[in-house]
Amino acid sequence: MKEVLALAARLGVTVHVAHLPEPFRGFYDHERRRVVYDFSLTPIERACVLAHELGHAFYGHQGRDDPDAEAAADIYAAAVLIDPVRLAELEAIGLSEDAIAEELGVTEKLLRVFARQHVTRLHGVTYVRPRLGRGQFRHAARWAS
Repeated sequence: MKEVLALAARLGVTVHVAHLPEPFRGFYDHERRRVVYDFSLTPIERACVLAHELGHAFYGHQGRDDPDAEAAADIYAAAVLIDPVRLAELEAIGLSEDAIAEELGVTEKLLRVFARQHVTRLHGVTYVRPRLGRGQFRHAARWAS
């Protein structure tokens, strides 16, 4: 959580905690450059909600109910919170998706977002962050069959 709070500071965003009405878990106020998250969230939910809302700050999103903005904020949060090397290690030992998410300190939803956006699996190897050219993958590890 310290790393996410440090990211908020680098983005010039203040972080506040409050009791929010259902179904709200958090929000980003662009005018005031602040994130507010719900007091009752678990530590994993806090980190995920805060990182998601910082995604809105990073992209300068304003307003609500924009599915593209929500997807972009989820992709941002997943990239901020998930260590690709650790993910590859956990996949290599054959842990389930829920166990991997718990070990990484993220929700299963963010783990799936990360996998969809940043992971390629070919012939028993997990590749993370593909690029073009020589050495095209930043991380690679074999996963359990």
